[in-house]
Amino acid sequence: MTASVPAAASSSASPGWMLCVAPMIDVTDRHCRRFHRELAPAARLYTEMVHAQAVLRGDRARLLGHDPAEHPLALQLGGSAPADLAAAARVGADLGYDEINLNVGCPSDRVQAGRFGACLMREPALVADCVAAMRAAVPADVPVTVKCRLGVDEQDDYEVFRAFVDTVAAGGCTVFVVHARNAWLKGLSPKENREIPPLRYDWAYRLKRERPALTVVLNGGIARVEDVRAHLGHVDGVMLGRVAWHEPYRLAGIQQALFGTEPPTREAVLRRLEPYLRARAAHGDPVAALVKPLLGLFHGETGGRAFRRVLSENAHRSADAAALVAMAVEATRRHAAAGA
Repeated sequence: MTASVPAAASSSASPGWMLCVAPMIDVTDRHCRRFHRELAPAARLYTEMVHAQAVLRGDRARLLGHDPAEHPLALQLGGSAPADLAAAARVGADLGYDEINLNVGCPSDRVQAGRFGACLMREPALVADCVAAMRAAVPADVPVTVKCRLGVDEQDDYEVFRAFVDTVAAGGCTVFVVHARNAWLKGLSPKENREIPPLRYDWAYRLKRERPALTVVLNGGIARVEDVRAHLGHVDGVMLGRVAWHEPYRLAGIQQALFGTEPPTREAVLRRLEPYLRARAAHGDPVAALVKPLLGLFHGETGGRAFRRVLSENAHRSADAAALVAMAVEATRRHAAAGA
């Protein structure tokens, strides 16, 4: 029997944030999210970051299209102009997104050049203005949330971090997703910024103790059921990042640990996903894009490399995503049988 999970840190916790999958550029597109939903029915999913200007002037069907099964689903926006963010948030709410999230954590050079992402941690009053404008633009039942870091560059003062949160909370944000590292704006790549700055989970824990009315969701380096159980004794929720991409089946195990649902087999996940694959292929979506999120499904399993290889080598010359997935599953079975 699965051990029970500790109660969330306070009664203010929303079960809607207990398990989240992080917004990841070039990863959490609609196909990835639809796949993750089969693995974790209760998880809150997030889009890739979309700049407010792209929402207002770009191809909304491509940028913001989503499947009804993806809910609960959050739209993550980038930007620093309150009026633009408010207008983009209104579009997101009108399209049915359950949450609008503001990115105050991305450290890339391109993002910094546009004055958004992690560099905004140095401008808490501006972030508060953005949140207030977004909050005023969407219905009361659509939360406006913030995903942030602990600080930027040499900032090493918890009080500065808490002051940032307090200022932004005054603008109307009650949910903070905290990537528990600093962001180094010079000298580290985005990948290095996910790995090199040390994790300080205790800062998020302390924030929750000192600001119990806020919902605090912890992000950064979380991969195992044991990690999730430990963190939920201190904060309201956890957000998984790259592990959900590289080893997606872990989501099913964490879903089981938190919510008691029996995880489907990997093959059952693919069978459930088949109608979606067929529908999107008929819509004209490239097979390579449809199967890309599936590559890690058999990670660590006998035959897993065969599954990945069949998908990788054939995706660009196949017109039938479901048939290609079936071929990959059969190759996995053959290799598993040969290795038994």
